[in-house]
Amino acid sequence: MVAKIFIDGEHGTTGLQIRTRLAARRDIELLSIPESERRNEKMREDLLNSADIAILCLPDDASKQAYEMTAANNNVRLLDASTAFRVHPDWAYGFAEMDRTQKEKIRSARYVSNPGCYPTGAIGLIRPLRAAGVLPDGYPVTVNAVSGYTGGGKQMIAQMEDQSRPDAITANNFVYGLTLKHKHVPEMKVHGLLDRAPLFSPSVGRFAQGMIVQVPLFIDGLKEGTTIEAIHAALVAHYAGQDIVRVVSLEESAALARVDAEELVGQDTMKLFVFGTPGGAHVNLVALLDNLGKGASGAAVQNMDLMLSA
Repeated sequence: MVAKIFIDGEHGTTGLQIRTRLAARRDIELLSIPESERRNEKMREDLLNSADIAILCLPDDASKQAYEMTAANNNVRLLDASTAFRVHPDWAYGFAEMDRTQKEKIRSARYVSNPGCYPTGAIGLIRPLRAAGVLPDGYPVTVNAVSGYTGGGKQMIAQMEDQSRPDAITANNFVYGLTLKHKHVPEMKVHGLLDRAPLFSPSVGRFAQGMIVQVPLFIDGLKEGTTIEAIHAALVAHYAGQDIVRVVSLEESAALARVDAEELVGQDTMKLFVFGTPGGAHVNLVALLDNLGKGASGAAVQNMDLMLSA
């Protein structure tokens, strides 16, 4: 059976990437609203309620509105790429590799919330260590990250690429979220199984796509007897049996002089590294992904396919 898919917000950065990924598919029918009609609320509501799955690539308030427009129609399932429902208990969190049961939760859910790009890297590193008891209660987790500028959507893309604009961004790299109240912190805490909010410092580089997320740790603050080998083993065990998230070997990591934020551009996978010296006092956990791949559109397609497999 051909599934009807409506991308609400298909003309934005994430929506366009999803549409590109789905364009050649023959198992789905893409419902579309012309860009000239994207503010036609009646047409939008009709398309939302005609879909088997509506993928919401919208600001939070518009996603909440789409939820209300379809609430009475049990035939429509929603996959939301905003932050509106990422910690809502009635929504399945769309990070399929997060734990052993997550794929089935996504597959059977009416409502799925697509993860943020930064949280995908952070949770991918933190949750396995919390689940294994390596990272204790109360540990002051810090998350440092850099993203390609496409993560800021159409406005930031224009600000970075058109230097003639009065609001052009001239910096090659910049840190933002300086109040330390970034909207991704709640999902990092909840789905990272943390008992206190992490300190999150995001930044943007002058490259279009790609992302590095870092979680540095003090060994002596972890479970007694923890080693770099034990940390790596916990990650390997957590992601065993799947092919989206790859934990790089300690030997391969030790041979690297640098990690390139753009290495996985165009791919929907994620690499995890454990850097440090055996017997040393610190480790640096690093996640590498495409902010528009596993960090957004690629994850959305993965979640859509799981939902369609129910």
